Amino acid sequence: MDKRDLRSFTLEKLTEEMKSFGEKPFRAKQIYGWLHQKQVTSFDEMTNISKDLRKKLEENYTLKNLKIVEKLVSKEDNTSKYLFDIGDNIVIESVLMKYSYGNAVCISSQAGCRMGCTFCASTIGGLERDLLPGEMAGQIYEIQRDTGERVSNVVIMGSGEPLDNYDNVLDFLEIIHSKEGNNLSHRHITLSTCGIVDKIYKLAEEKLQITLAISLHAPNNEIRQNTMPVARKYDYDSLIKAAKYYADTTKRRVTFEYALIKGVNDGEDNARELASRLKGLMCHVNLIPVNDVKENNYVRSTEENIRSFAETLQRLGIETTVRRKLGSDINAACGQLRKSYKEKKVKEE
Repeated sequence: MDKRDLRSFTLEKLTEEMKSFGEKPFRAKQIYGWLHQKQVTSFDEMTNISKDLRKKLEENYTLKNLKIVEKLVSKEDNTSKYLFDIGDNIVIESVLMKYSYGNAVCISSQAGCRMGCTFCASTIGGLERDLLPGEMAGQIYEIQRDTGERVSNVVIMGSGEPLDNYDNVLDFLEIIHSKEGNNLSHRHITLSTCGIVDKIYKLAEEKLQITLAISLHAPNNEIRQNTMPVARKYDYDSLIKAAKYYADTTKRRVTFEYALIKGVNDGEDNARELASRLKGLMCHVNLIPVNDVKENNYVRSTEENIRSFAETLQRLGIETTVRRKLGSDINAACGQLRKSYKEKKVKEE
């Protein structure tokens, strides 16, 4: 039987584990602190834990440490792209973005993705497996270790669909937020989903103070179905209704991500239709100049169209921003580096 990853236990679950060994609850807090405050990578580093207990931990659990196999740093804006080996020849990626307000990290929640969005490189090879809570946290810890700087903001928007790995993502959110652990405010965390409607309702009921970002990328169901297979299961109106429920329940503004694809969804009429759909919803639209994906013949919208689209939305009362394109010289978009690395490995074999 495979050993379970100790870093993936919430404090509550770890306390129950220690009780099953006849250990007192404070031992769980000590171990948890070593894992998520000091962020150790071995049991031997837990110096205030008895040798017997450390041996017991090593016999029954593992620490799934991530290994940096590639790191690219943008010459344009200091964005860094990390490729991590998580074992079994599986790699995942994360991006570090440096802003005036602090360091933000975009992490993966799955190795690959099964959602099939046609403009995203993450999904081209399909889903390999879900990531454990400790592997999500591990991306942050390794980047902090590598840079010597604290991460202040986290975006769950790398490879994978977070709501397709719901339970593990929820445990990760508890672990990273815990005062006994990394102590990162939920208000500094954004979860991005392609729009799994039933899970959006479920997440709303958790009443977490995270920001929900929905990958919308279309003004209507017809265009959305052509670019996002998930829209065939959850129609446009159902998704907007779920977003409104989330905003009303959590009192948190919803972000709609909208990747502008030339000739597909970037017209003036598209902007007007989108504004009419979102009217009255506590939200803002983040326009993304899409990265060219040669496999799908997608080309990014022109600068003129991007500007015009944003101005139309703003004129019609929808708060809108255009995402600054970071790390374009290092394949910083979701899935690009991982995909090129895997292709290179296949050629070598």
